[in-house]
Amino acid sequence: MRQLQDLGHTVIFLIGDFTTLIGDPSGRNSTRPPLTREQIEVNAQTYYKQASMVLDPSKTEIRYNSEWGDTLGSRGMIELAAKYTVARMMERNDFHDRFKSGTPISVHEFLYPLMQGYDSVALKSDLELGGTDQKFNLLVGRHLQAEYGQEPQCILTMPLLEGLDGIEKMSKSKNNYIGISEDANTMFAKVLSISDVLMWRWYTLLSFKSEADIAALKAEVAAGRNPKDAKVALAKEITARFHSYAAAEAAEQDFMNRSKGGVPDEIDEVSLPLGDSGAPVGIGALLKMAGLAASSSEGNRLIDGGGVRIDSGVVSDKGLKLGAGTYVVQVGKRKFAKVTLA
Repeated sequence: MRQLQDLGHTVIFLIGDFTTLIGDPSGRNSTRPPLTREQIEVNAQTYYKQASMVLDPSKTEIRYNSEWGDTLGSRGMIELAAKYTVARMMERNDFHDRFKSGTPISVHEFLYPLMQGYDSVALKSDLELGGTDQKFNLLVGRHLQAEYGQEPQCILTMPLLEGLDGIEKMSKSKNNYIGISEDANTMFAKVLSISDVLMWRWYTLLSFKSEADIAALKAEVAAGRNPKDAKVALAKEITARFHSYAAAEAAEQDFMNRSKGGVPDEIDEVSLPLGDSGAPVGIGALLKMAGLAASSSEGNRLIDGGGVRIDSGVVSDKGLKLGAGTYVVQVGKRKFAKVTLA
């Protein structure tokens, strides 16, 4: 969408606050539970904030499909439903597969592609973008535009982006995502965590490098260059896009420090009280109070796994107690805190 803006087009960033009440059945093998109005409003605010990080505000219209969905009314919904057949609706893969397997399909699910298609009518859209999983819905938009006497829109579909696991599409609900509003260090580290195979898929879908440059880089790796070099370059490119080049450089240095067992330049500082009469604090309780473990028992499990360090030294004694002083505590590769006991 931003690239289209750079070419001179105006983009309508549509938030489906009405269609979300129905629940998108795309790619589902069961009925998707609809969201509440309160959940939708919270999500809409998040979408707007994130869109503003990418799109040019001067060439962006933010619209909500409740503008026409709420006013369509029962009569309008019946008239809309009359413009599409059940046979055509059942050509959709997920509906067809669910019907064939005897999996229930609720009648309201048929309304989703109709209402998404009606968005194109209401906006008089000439081009609609969506993932490949949205192809059916986008084509319904073309059909409905013709039914309403409009020139059918063109559609542009994009491959779905696999998440950090390299299997499922990137999704917050699957916890395999990178949020564009996450801090630079987290963003950089998450890109570094993907597999070497997935890295090339991400280069194709996410990098602004030309296909020729990507092919040349891939050939260098095949010839013996460390694939981590290519992954670091991708992590820096993505991090710089949503933060800055300086932030990407700092994130790389932070990651190197963590990988070498070093301490990042900036870590949380926590002040904790000693026990009664100045008694030392057990390591499990300290990890919990410092927010480095969800509970003392989890802290003990982390110690058993060798994942806890104090002042760069591995903690192996779950019975360790710490007296007054300041300690740099590390859990895993990414969690640090400077803890002062007094």
